[in-house]
Amino acid sequence: MDYFRIRQVASFDELVNAPFAGDVNALCWRRQLDGDFAELAAQLAEHAEIVTLDEDDLRRMVPRLSVAGQTAVTHMIRDQAFLAAAGLDPILDFIPAYPRDVAAGVIPTDVYSFHVDRAPVMADTWLCTYTGAASQGLRNEDAMRHIDSPTTRARIEAEFTAEGADDFTAWLQDKCYDLHYVAGSAAGIYEFGQHNLWRIAIAWPGCPVLPCIHRAPPTKPGDAPRLLLIS
Repeated sequence: MDYFRIRQVASFDELVNAPFAGDVNALCWRRQLDGDFAELAAQLAEHAEIVTLDEDDLRRMVPRLSVAGQTAVTHMIRDQAFLAAAGLDPILDFIPAYPRDVAAGVIPTDVYSFHVDRAPVMADTWLCTYTGAASQGLRNEDAMRHIDSPTTRARIEAEFTAEGADDFTAWLQDKCYDLHYVAGSAAGIYEFGQHNLWRIAIAWPGCPVLPCIHRAPPTKPGDAPRLLLIS
């Protein structure tokens, strides 16, 4: 994570209050949490699709967990409480795998594609992977939007024409094509890491920094499921 756009912080308060400015578009509170998060994930292994867990769900699982598993639950409940107290709406998901984009569009727009998040008002994205493969970031300098590739743009424009839409810019935004990026051949891809709590910049009107390009980690059958906190 030695990248000039990432700023390391030492506490939750600093993570909340540090401004995005200059080149920095990602804040990371590096942590190594004790507890057995994989044990918690194993309790949910029967689920083949994403399951969202609230505090009551976590507490109901406690009697079936070891002391280390209970410690992991304590950390996750605490993190959700921190984010809620900061005015956020955190979601904890058990993720065996994300659905892939099977639409017939020119470029994929699922979370496995490098992308930035967008909001109509000032906002950030918060992420923490407790277990399983962690999210990945892509250096802005090593990325190009799909719509800025002449070859890809020609295909996108052909799709736009075939659909008979009126406003190309609005159509791009509706498809989310303008949010997705392709990595260069020698791209600097970095790992968010397990347990670390991140706050990353997104695209919103007036944002003073570049949005942070990221994706869900590529997965294959047999990979460990993820426990992901996101807001």
